[in-house]
Amino acid sequence: MTNEQPVVLLEHAQKSFGGTPVLKDISLKVQPGEVVAVIGPSGGGKSTLLRCMTLLETLDAGRLAYGDLVVAESDGAGAAAYAPKAVLKEAKTRFGLVFQNFNLFPHYSVLKNITDAPLSVQKRPKDEVLAAARGLLAKMGLAGKEDMVPCELSGGQQRRVAFAGVLAMEPRVLVLDEPVAGLDPVAREEFLDLIAQLHGSGLTVVMVSHCMDDLAAMCDRVAVMNEGRLLGVGAPERLFLHARKLKEVGLGTTEPQAFAEALRAGGWPLEREKLYTEKELAGMIAAACGTGSSGNGGATPSPAGPEGQVVE
Repeated sequence: MTNEQPVVLLEHAQKSFGGTPVLKDISLKVQPGEVVAVIGPSGGGKSTLLRCMTLLETLDAGRLAYGDLVVAESDGAGAAAYAPKAVLKEAKTRFGLVFQNFNLFPHYSVLKNITDAPLSVQKRPKDEVLAAARGLLAKMGLAGKEDMVPCELSGGQQRRVAFAGVLAMEPRVLVLDEPVAGLDPVAREEFLDLIAQLHGSGLTVVMVSHCMDDLAAMCDRVAVMNEGRLLGVGAPERLFLHARKLKEVGLGTTEPQAFAEALRAGGWPLEREKLYTEKELAGMIAAACGTGSSGNGGATPSPAGPEGQVVE
């Protein structure tokens, strides 16, 4: 883990609605260039966490900072005191939020949907903004569609336009709420590839998703929430080994790992401290079938090590 200053820092965050605690003493830091996912059952607090992180909701208590910019900090009475409006305005330039329903202006062209905020909010030079927007359209696979309006695009293309509109603001952190929900399989893979490319370029990403297979493939760390508490934070290759613990809070592991657990229960000698991929399992089964063996002939599974708590 890097010793750089976190780009996002939450410490002892608390939030209640109508007297019901929704966030209970949450502490989480996101380092530059990381992809961090927040997972949890419905009602676990992950959406509220994102909304507080992106200033759509205010914390009741705790500290929130974007790099060296302190947005909120508990006062002497323990309540969260927010910085002046000028600081909050600067903070909002440091993150970009893409909602699941990707709000686009239906009467704006694709190009105007992307350039509107950089021109009207950031007051950047028009030539610079147009050039950047066309570059983003090319990166998104939308070259030649700049004069179309949203209703002329597929759902996946509309989401990429929304994505480009956020990237045009040049945020330091990209915040994604269920980024591939509702997309067809092709659009989903294209969008995940795009996120991977952005990660490769050094962009920091925080995302909420229910797809464990996607998270295992692309995230550096995964934070597990349940009933308003942060249960643990860890690398996906460690976290998804604990299928039983995840199941206890209404979550699953990756599909290959669930299959590996079933094979192990059937007597296959699979390692317990290993996150299996679909390709690895397919190869093992093909090899077993090729030798005329069904499974492993009843061999005893490898001894399991202790299931350690997944912590940061």
